[in-house]
Amino acid sequence: MMFLKLKAGALQLTMFVVVVIALLLAAFILLIHTHKTFKTQTDFVIETVNNADKGIHHALNNDFRLNDTISVSLNDQDYKTLKVHQDYWGLFKKVTAVSKIKTKVFKKIALTGTAQPEINRTALYLQDNNRPLVVVGHTKIEGVVYLPKQGVRTGNISGHSYYGEHLIYGTERTSSQLPKLPLETHEQIKSIAHIYKGVDSEYFLDLNKSRTYQNSFYSPLQVIYDPSIINLSEISLTGHILVQSETKIVVDASSKLRDVVLMAPKIELTNYVEGTFQAFATKEIIVGNNCKLNYPSALVLKEENSTTEVVGNIKETPFIKIQKGTKIKGAITYLGSTKNYKSQVFIDEGASITGEVYCNKNLELLGNVYGSVYTAGFVANQSGSVYQNHIYNGTIEVDKLPQEYIGLPFKNTKKGIAKWLY
Repeated sequence: MMFLKLKAGALQLTMFVVVVIALLLAAFILLIHTHKTFKTQTDFVIETVNNADKGIHHALNNDFRLNDTISVSLNDQDYKTLKVHQDYWGLFKKVTAVSKIKTKVFKKIALTGTAQPEINRTALYLQDNNRPLVVVGHTKIEGVVYLPKQGVRTGNISGHSYYGEHLIYGTERTSSQLPKLPLETHEQIKSIAHIYKGVDSEYFLDLNKSRTYQNSFYSPLQVIYDPSIINLSEISLTGHILVQSETKIVVDASSKLRDVVLMAPKIELTNYVEGTFQAFATKEIIVGNNCKLNYPSALVLKEENSTTEVVGNIKETPFIKIQKGTKIKGAITYLGSTKNYKSQVFIDEGASITGEVYCNKNLELLGNVYGSVYTAGFVANQSGSVYQNHIYNGTIEVDKLPQEYIGLPFKNTKKGIAKWLY
C-alpha cells in the first residue's frame, strides 16, 4: 500500500484557509448579532420618543388634575412606562411627558393652549351692555362678530364719519355676557406672585454676579427676586426663570429675554425692546414705541382690590398701554374689577397685535388686531371727549391670524401645542 505524503507547506496553507473561513464566519455572526442589537436599540429609542408624543397628546385630549402625575396605559410589557405631568408656565399649561423602555428614557415638554377653529373664527365678541357698537373713521372689522342686540351703526368724531363700504365685513351674531376664562386660569395668574416662596434659596440668581443665565425647563425653576425696582439692562435670560419685584420691573432694549416670566405690580418696556416672554402685573403694563414681542408672548394684568391708587384725589385704575409701532404676537389679557369710562387697555395707532386681546372692561383700539378681540366695551378718547362703545380707526381682522395659533384657554375648546420647550 502506498501513502501520499503532503508537504508541510500545504498543511499550513490548509490550516490558514480554515482559520480565515472561521474568522469570517465569526465576524459574520457577530455582525448579524450587532445589527439585530442595534436595530432593537434603535426601535426602543424610536418607540420611546413616539410614546412621549402619545403622552403630550393624551394631555391635550383628556382632562386631569393640575400638578398631578398620571400613568398612561400603553397596553404593553411592564418594562415600558409613560407618565404625564401638567402644571403652568405663565398663562399657558405646561405638559411634561416621560417615556421609559428599559434603560431608555425620553422627556418632552410643551406649552399648550386653545387651538383656533378651522371655520367661523371669532373676530370680535362685544358684551351686551344695551349699547350699539359705533364705528368711525377707517375702522374695519372682518370675520364673525358677536354684537349687542342694538347692533352696529356709524358715528361721527370731530367731523370724521365712517368711511367703510360695510359696517361689518363678515357674519353678525348676537352677544350676551363676555366669555369667561376658566377659574383655574384666574387662580394660576393670582398664584404667580407667590411661586418664589416655595423655591429653595440655592435656585435664586444674583444679577450682580452674572448678567447671563440660562435654565432648561427640565431643571428646577430659578428665580431673580428683589423687593425694590429691577432694571433688566444689558442682561440675557433664557428659559425656566422667574423675575419678580414687589415694586416694578423695567426692561431695557439692551436686554435679551426668551421664554421667561416677569411678575411685578408695574412693568415697563422701554422703546425698541425685543424678546419672547410673559409679563404679569397688578397695576400697570406700559410697552414703549417700536417694541417687538414674538410668539408666544403674553401681557397679563389682573387687578387686585388694593391696586387702585389715589393720586391727587383721582383714582388711578390699572391699565395696559401699547404704544406706536409696537408688534406683539401672543395674548393681551386684562382682568379688572374697577368700572369707569377710561380705557383699561389702550392700543395706539400703528401698533399691531397678532393673537388675542381679552379685556373685561374698556378697550381703546386705534391700532390693529390680527386675530380676536373679547371686550366688555370700547371707548374712544378724542378732542377732550370720551365716546362710549366707539372704535375710531381701529382694525380687527381674524383671517390674518395664522391657523396654527394657540392662545387663551377658553372652556370647551380644542387644545393645541403653542411651543416645544427645551
